[in-house]
Amino acid sequence: MYKEPGKTKFQIELRRHLRAQDIPDDLVHLICEIAEACKYVINAVRTGDLGVAGTSNLYGEEQLALDVLSDRIIKKRLIHSGVVCNMVSEEMDEIFHVSDERAGKYSVAYDPLDGSSLVDVNLAVGTIVSIYQGCDLMQEGSRQVAAMYILYGPRVSLVYTVGNGVHEFTMNHLNEFTLTRENVTMKPSGDIYSPGGQRNKYLPGVEKYVQHLEAKGAKLRYSGGFVPDINQVLMKGKGLFMYPMLNGSPNGKLRLLYELNPMAYIVEQAGGAASTGTCRILDIKPESLDQRAPVFIGCSEDVELAKEFLNAQ
Repeated sequence: MYKEPGKTKFQIELRRHLRAQDIPDDLVHLICEIAEACKYVINAVRTGDLGVAGTSNLYGEEQLALDVLSDRIIKKRLIHSGVVCNMVSEEMDEIFHVSDERAGKYSVAYDPLDGSSLVDVNLAVGTIVSIYQGCDLMQEGSRQVAAMYILYGPRVSLVYTVGNGVHEFTMNHLNEFTLTRENVTMKPSGDIYSPGGQRNKYLPGVEKYVQHLEAKGAKLRYSGGFVPDINQVLMKGKGLFMYPMLNGSPNGKLRLLYELNPMAYIVEQAGGAASTGTCRILDIKPESLDQRAPVFIGCSEDVELAKEFLNAQ
C-alpha cells in the first residue's frame, strides 16, 4: 500500500497517489482535471435544473438539462487541460478534435452523467471515463491506459485504475478526494445480481441463468443506474451485473465506448471479468460511436457460468 510519510491512508490525496503509480505526469494531470471537473458536476446535480434542455443526442434520446451542463463542464476542462487531442461523449454526435497529436496527448471517451433520469427521484448517478494514449478513440478496450468513474451518492466517490489495481477515493468536507480503499479485489463468485432489461424479453439461456441464481439464493440488487450497481458489486467484492441480449435488442442497451469498456477495465483490474456472453468486452474493436453490446460483468466464475448457460441454449 502506498503511504506518504507522516500520513494515514485516509489523508492521502488523489494526486499524490497517482504520482506513486509510475505513470506520465500528463496522465496524472488529466485524471486530476477530470476529478476537478466532477466537483462542479456534483454541484450541478445538487442544485441544478431538473428540466429538459430541449435537444436530443445522436441516439434520439431527449437530453436533460443536467446532461448538457455536465457534458459542458467536463468538455471545457478537457480542452483546457492541454493534454487531450480528441474526445467524445455520449452527448456528442461526433468526435471533438482538440489539437494535433503530440507526445503525451490522450483521447477521452466519457458519459458525463450516466443515469441522469434518476436524479429527479434522488437516486445515485455517476460519470464514467475511458482514456487512451494518442488520438485514436476507436481501439479495443484492452488498450486503455486509464479508466475511472465518479459516483454521486450519499458520498461522492472516485474509483480509478491505470492498470495497477483499483483504488477508491472519497470526497471530504474540503472537496478533496482522499484514499479510502486501495487495491480493491473481487471474489471468484458472489451472491448479488443486478439484472437489467425486461425479463419477458430474455433469451432462454439468460432466463435459465437467472433461475439458477435465484435457486442458489442470490439477492437481486438493481437500481437502474450502471455506476451505482457496478460500484456495489465492486466494493462488496462479489456479484454480477448484467444487461443481456434481448428479444428485439440483440445488442442490449449499454454503449461500448462510454460505459462498457471503462467498467470492464476497472472490474478486470479488480480480478473480475466482463463478457458479452460470447467474447471478452475488452477485445471488441469499436466500429461506431454508438455501438452497443450485451454485458455480463462481475465475479469471474459468475461471468463464466453465464457464458455456459448461453452456449447451452
